[in-house]
Amino acid sequence: MSVDSPSVRYAQFGPSSRRIRLQTLVRLRWLAVAGQTITVLIVAFVLQFPFPLMEAAILIAALAVANLALSVWFPPTHRLGPKSALALLGFDLLQMAALLYITGGLANPFAPLICVPVIISFASQPLRHSVALIVFALVCTTVLAFSPYDLPWHEGENLRIQPVLQVAVWCSIASMMLFAAFYAYRVSHEATLLSDALAATELVLEREKHLSQLDGLAAAAAHELGTPLATISVVAKEMERELAGDDRFREDVQLLRSQSERCRDILRRLTSLSAESDAHMRRLPLSSLIEEVVAPHRQFGIEIELIEKDDRATEPVGNRNAGILYGLGNLIENAVDYAKSKVTVTVEHNVERVAITIEDDGQGYAPDILSRIGEPYMTKRPREDERAGGLGLGLFIAKTLLERSGASIRFGNRNSGEAGARIHIEWPRSVMETQDSK
Repeated sequence: MSVDSPSVRYAQFGPSSRRIRLQTLVRLRWLAVAGQTITVLIVAFVLQFPFPLMEAAILIAALAVANLALSVWFPPTHRLGPKSALALLGFDLLQMAALLYITGGLANPFAPLICVPVIISFASQPLRHSVALIVFALVCTTVLAFSPYDLPWHEGENLRIQPVLQVAVWCSIASMMLFAAFYAYRVSHEATLLSDALAATELVLEREKHLSQLDGLAAAAAHELGTPLATISVVAKEMERELAGDDRFREDVQLLRSQSERCRDILRRLTSLSAESDAHMRRLPLSSLIEEVVAPHRQFGIEIELIEKDDRATEPVGNRNAGILYGLGNLIENAVDYAKSKVTVTVEHNVERVAITIEDDGQGYAPDILSRIGEPYMTKRPREDERAGGLGLGLFIAKTLLERSGASIRFGNRNSGEAGARIHIEWPRSVMETQDSK
C-alpha cells in the first residue's frame, strides 16, 4: 500500500503521454494552408492590392508539399517524438515568418499568428524543446521588425508603420506568446498529471479487486480439480487391488493412493473454507473494516488508538469495497509515517451518517500544502525523519477512491494547542450499508 509503489509512479505513464499525433498536426497544417490561400486570394484579387503573389504561392506550396509527404510516409496513428515535433513546428514557424516578412513584417495584421506553433509546442511537448522553439520564434519576430517590404495597400499609397509602433507591436506579440505558452503548458501539464494519476488509481483498484477475488478463484480451482482427482483415486484403488501381490509396485501404488486421498482432503477443506467464509468476505461490519485497515500498521513503533463512540450492535454492515479499504489504509499509513508516537482513529455512526477521523501527533500540514492537498504529485509535508513517504499520488488515489465510494473528506490540522494533522471522512449511512464492490 505504499504511496510510491512502482506500479503507480508517474514515470510509468509520463514519457508517452505528451507525444502529439502526426495526424493532428497534419490537419492543423491543412487548415493553415487553406487560411493562407484564402487570405492571399482575397488580398490579390478581391482587394487588388499590389502583392508578391508568386513568392507567397511558393511558400504556401512548400507547406502543402511537406504535408503531403508526411501523409504518405507515415501512418495516421504515428506519434511524433519531441525532436521530430520540434523540427515540424520549427518549419511551420519559419514558413509563417517568411510569408509575413514579404507582406509587411510586423505591420501585417496577421503577425500574431506566429504564436500558434509555439502554443502547440507548449501544449504537447517537453519544456526544453518548447523553450527552444519560443526562442526561435522571438528571433523571427525580431527579424520581422526589419522587413523592407511594405504592407500591401492601395496602389499609390505607402502605408508605413512608425518605429515606436513597431516596437509596441513586437512587445505585444512577445508578451502574448509568453503568456499563452505558459498558460498552455500549465493546463496541459496539469491535465497530463491528472490523467496519469487516474490511470494509476485504476491500477490500484484493479489490484485490490484481484486480491479480494482470490478466495473465489480458490473455490473454483477446488471444484474443477475435484473430478480428475476422483478419477485418479479410483484408478489407484484398482491398481492397488490388481498389484497387491506384486512387491515391486505395491508400495508405489499405496503411496499414490494415499497422496491422492490427501489431495482430496485438502480440496475438501479449501471448498468448505470458501463456503463458510464467503458471506464474511462479502459482508463486512464497520468495526471489522476498521480493524482490517489498521492491523497492518501496528508494527511500526507508533501507537494506534481506536476509539469507537457508538455501540457495535448498531454499526452498519456493508459489502466489501476494495476502494474504501485501500483509501483508508493509505490515509492511516501516511498518519503513521508522520506521527511522532501516536495515531488516533475515531469511529462514529448513527442512523444518518458514518464518520471516521484520523489524527496524528506530527507536525501537521503546512498552510501551502493544505491548500493544495489531494493534487497528484504535490510536494511533501514536513517531517522529522526520512522513513515517511511523500504526500502526492498516493494521497490523490486515496482521496479519489473514497470520494467514488460516496465519502466527503476534509483535511486539516488538529485544534489549537495540539500539533498534528486531522482527516475527517464521512459517508451517508445508506451508502455505507449498501455499497457494492465496484
